[in-house]
Amino acid sequence: MKKKSILAAVAAGALTLGLAACSPAGGGGEGGGGGGGGLVGVAMPTKSSERWIQDGEALKNQLEDAGYDVDLQYAEDDIATQVSQIENMVTKGAVALIVAAIDGTTLTSVLEDAAAGDVAVIAYDRLLRDTEAVSYYATFDNFLVGQQQAWSVLNGLGLTELDGTPIDGAPAGPFNIELFAGSLDDNNAFFFFEGAMEELQPFIDAGTLVVKSGQTDIEQVATLRWDGETAQSRMEDILTANYSGGDQVDAVLSPYDGISRGIISALEGSGYTTGEEWPIISGQDAELDSVKAINSGEQYATIFKDTRDLAEKAVEMTVAVLEGEEPEVNNTEDYDNGVKVVPSFLLDPVIVVQDNITSELVDSGYWTEEEIG
Repeated sequence: MKKKSILAAVAAGALTLGLAACSPAGGGGEGGGGGGGGLVGVAMPTKSSERWIQDGEALKNQLEDAGYDVDLQYAEDDIATQVSQIENMVTKGAVALIVAAIDGTTLTSVLEDAAAGDVAVIAYDRLLRDTEAVSYYATFDNFLVGQQQAWSVLNGLGLTELDGTPIDGAPAGPFNIELFAGSLDDNNAFFFFEGAMEELQPFIDAGTLVVKSGQTDIEQVATLRWDGETAQSRMEDILTANYSGGDQVDAVLSPYDGISRGIISALEGSGYTTGEEWPIISGQDAELDSVKAINSGEQYATIFKDTRDLAEKAVEMTVAVLEGEEPEVNNTEDYDNGVKVVPSFLLDPVIVVQDNITSELVDSGYWTEEEIG
């Protein structure tokens, strides 16, 4: 996999984004625990996304099973709140922190204070940048996630198999595609977009795929805070400016299910209906509403990242550090946070389309048939 431009993109993205508005600290907190292993602080970004609720609950349950008390906090996408929550965790005597950052560049000071007090810091799913304080990083193979999002789009158009293998006799196109990326304050957004463009760019260069809006740089296509309404507004603008003359959107690269649902709303508002001419739309996180949308034909695919496995790996890392052991890692090269290369463990993501919802999501116990409907 070619990751040559990721670090430059991350640095550029971090410079282009200002801080979010601040509000008083507090809110979104959940205590817990009852073990004798010490207090572990778990800092999650928001409850507005289904997946973070599942992550937080999985971490809390597994840490308590391992004998630790847990201070689980959600910051509702407010940076000042997350800083205050982490400060409070340290004040309460936390021996370790598991942090899924809102903005991985804004926690340097509070994390360095924690590390100075011998508090272990584990980055969870989102890399903590510009600090020596982070010890380890648990995440998925985020470059591969981006590739899989591109492959799902290409598969829906009949151009490749789901693993990216070209299909003999594939249509020549051209197909109109629009691109969306995640939030510039999230390091993962750059990996996702870089991985996707690694696969899509040859088709764009060949003229098989056409981006009618001309918006192909991550700074142009990014979605602040991964917000679905922001994505819906941008998609509406794209449709008005580029597709009012009868041209159709054939595909949309979406990096997250919440963004996908915003795109779907924009398409429906512009007169698109599900069926043969409905665009191919990717996604990520296997959120329940989007799994239902895949079943109904509104969304083509999502990338399943089993939060139970990620929580297990983060808990294993935390316990190992607290017991003076070296956690298992499988990547010591790709996750440079601007100060150090953070030893990481990358889990494998899975593409989910209509045909494998049962085998991947139901049989694994992630969702039930009743929930999916």
